[in-house]
Amino acid sequence: MRIAVAGASGHIGTLVQDELTRAGHQVVPMSRRHGVDVRTGEGLAAALAGADAVLDVTSNESTEEAETVGFFTEAGRSLLAAEQRAGIGHHVVLSIAGVHDVPGNAHYAGKRAQEDVVAAGPVPYSIVPATQFHDFAAMVAGWLAVDGVAPIAPLLLQPVDPADVAAVLARVATGAPVGRRRDLAGPTTEDMVDMARRTFAARGESIRLVPTWQNGIFDASMAGEVLLPGPDAEIAPTSFDDWLATQRP
Repeated sequence: MRIAVAGASGHIGTLVQDELTRAGHQVVPMSRRHGVDVRTGEGLAAALAGADAVLDVTSNESTEEAETVGFFTEAGRSLLAAEQRAGIGHHVVLSIAGVHDVPGNAHYAGKRAQEDVVAAGPVPYSIVPATQFHDFAAMVAGWLAVDGVAPIAPLLLQPVDPADVAAVLARVATGAPVGRRRDLAGPTTEDMVDMARRTFAARGESIRLVPTWQNGIFDASMAGEVLLPGPDAEIAPTSFDDWLATQRP
């Protein structure tokens, strides 16, 4: 199959390209680095010519809700319209488990808008909702760290390995459209503060963590089991401990 990957230059985009290539599929990378802008439509027609499916793993790191909603709405509509013109029969998008249960987070608002665009769009689709990645806790703490101190929300997570997510995305993209599929999660439930602490220790980094909801990114609406996967979730094989063993310097 010939599969176009939007967001190809990102971490998940790179991993899913490797998965597809190993399986013998032809991959068309799409990102601004490759001369394709999914938001404006620049380069889309050429990239999608002859493709069988599109896999969208684009991201937006803004903390402003208007920007994230605008990006995912415009990019989604642009991409789907180009796919319809190209006769593509399967649109696959990576989303977030529990995205409809968190009202106040800007990124979640953007991903909800993206799902709405895809579900209402002209191309048969599959939505793959996954939990946070194993590196999520340390990444967030790194964003917020000032002078070696980082506030971090005490979220309860069931993190998943990015390589496992890429493998599922590749599998879904080469199959038939399924709509919004069941959640994808890792095998163990973890506390985000502890995840960050253990990740920094494994990497030999020294950052003091301050558990708090007052960090400007997460609030108490995300407390408890809100971010955990549904009871019918597909459980990926790689645990947080397995991943952590790869982080040692």
